[in-house]
Amino acid sequence: MTTTNRIQFYDTTLRDGTQAQGVSLSMRDKLELVDVLDQFGIDIIEGGYPLSNPKDVEFFQEVRKKTLTHAKLAAFGMTRRKGITAAEDVGMQALLQSEAPVVTIVGKTWDMHVHDVLRVSEQENLDMIADSVAIMIEHGREVVYDAEHFFDGYRANPEYAIRTLQAAQQAGAQCFGLCDTNGGSMPGWITESIGAVFAALGDVQVGIHCHNDSGLAVANSLAAVQAGARQVQGTINGIGERCGNADLIAAAANLSLKLGYDLLLPGSIEQLSAVSRRVYEQANLNVPDGQPYVGSSAFAHKGGMHVHAVQRSSESYEHVRPEAVGNTRRILVSELSGVSNIAATLPAKFGLAEDKDAQRKILARVMELENDGYEFESAEASFEMLVRESIGGSWLPSLWTVDHYRCVILKRDGETPDTEATVKLRLPDGEMVHTVAEATGPVDSLIGALRKALQDRYPLLNELHLTDYRVRVVNTAAETAARVRVIIDWRDASTGAHFGSIGVDENIIDASWQAILDAVTYTLYNAE
Repeated sequence: MTTTNRIQFYDTTLRDGTQAQGVSLSMRDKLELVDVLDQFGIDIIEGGYPLSNPKDVEFFQEVRKKTLTHAKLAAFGMTRRKGITAAEDVGMQALLQSEAPVVTIVGKTWDMHVHDVLRVSEQENLDMIADSVAIMIEHGREVVYDAEHFFDGYRANPEYAIRTLQAAQQAGAQCFGLCDTNGGSMPGWITESIGAVFAALGDVQVGIHCHNDSGLAVANSLAAVQAGARQVQGTINGIGERCGNADLIAAAANLSLKLGYDLLLPGSIEQLSAVSRRVYEQANLNVPDGQPYVGSSAFAHKGGMHVHAVQRSSESYEHVRPEAVGNTRRILVSELSGVSNIAATLPAKFGLAEDKDAQRKILARVMELENDGYEFESAEASFEMLVRESIGGSWLPSLWTVDHYRCVILKRDGETPDTEATVKLRLPDGEMVHTVAEATGPVDSLIGALRKALQDRYPLLNELHLTDYRVRVVNTAAETAARVRVIIDWRDASTGAHFGSIGVDENIIDASWQAILDAVTYTLYNAE
């Protein structure tokens, strides 16, 4: 068993990650993520299965034009088919034609799969493994042999499971990825099984590939490393088929910050939050607030007692520094808040750190609005507008007065709806601005009309982009007349800032309009 402290990271986001429900990466997405993963310090990037679809074939052609600074590219494929030579197999040919320097061959380890799925003899399966590895070695490729269902196979028939690994070893495989394919293993079984692999194969490089069906993919990966595995396979954010894969974000943080292993590149751990968000954006997925280490709630404090304590000593309610993983501490304000939350949340620019009366006034307003259905935990823009309205004066300069807005949807049978928004504003100098915009829906058209009205004075609004839109019913008892809460997430491309705004009303369009106004006003107030 190797004793090196260096852990190799093998990323399969571009292949295994795209098997997640609702995830589809375009060619451009995959190529851009190769750069992100390479700069992040991933050691091996699995690009795809070049026999499965034309996009993966084209990907391997295009990615050759890139010069990677750290990572090696891997192509994924199955063992040769039964009854033919490896040289005759189209899958083997596709792997070689990919020109990837690393080839990952996945083979059957569980005798049940050999008998019932492949329907070949146990010896034929061993020959398929050996032949497939050997032809890649002959062509100068580095081979990672992925033992599919290893932990279930070893439980069912330990002698045969080990023989499959030995077949790959004798053919020249350099790394042995042990897969918990069904995601049902416990950490103790992972540790015991890996010990048996080292006893049988000697000092070899062992990798771990865990799925998360029992919620233990990261825990099992850590157990494997502590048992001697030196390659961790997984995906960024744990995306993948069924319940997902081991999350390389959490695995990296735990291995580096908690267990002291050497991995990725210097400074990579501080980039965890940024890399996590980039992959979510590229995959068009919503970011889970509660994701460990990198979620927006990972270092968020809401209870007044917690806030008071964390201000005295961050270690009282934080197991690592937020900055260590590129995240930030957030103090939430809500009806559960105390004055400590308000004091900690208020930007220093307002100068209210010692103004207890102003803090109590703001807290009372928060409680009043939350009783009406508002929540400010993810609506920084709307909270700041609440603060400005509470203290008034120079903190609330007049940018415009809304005369009215109108939104009209025209839907003819069998045709796509047309949406038109009209906005009429009075500017501080008395000028009336009346604009109209057509777009795909009411929110898009309202934003378009507002931008058009203000773009001459405030061109920076063209840098404000909606990234997410969420609606929740506040009082379900009112049924179709219920009040709704609209939360909109935004990105300011000029600064890279992300923030949210909120609106509440029985009318979903007006709730959206409130959230839009808060976001636009917040952006302009903070642009100076």
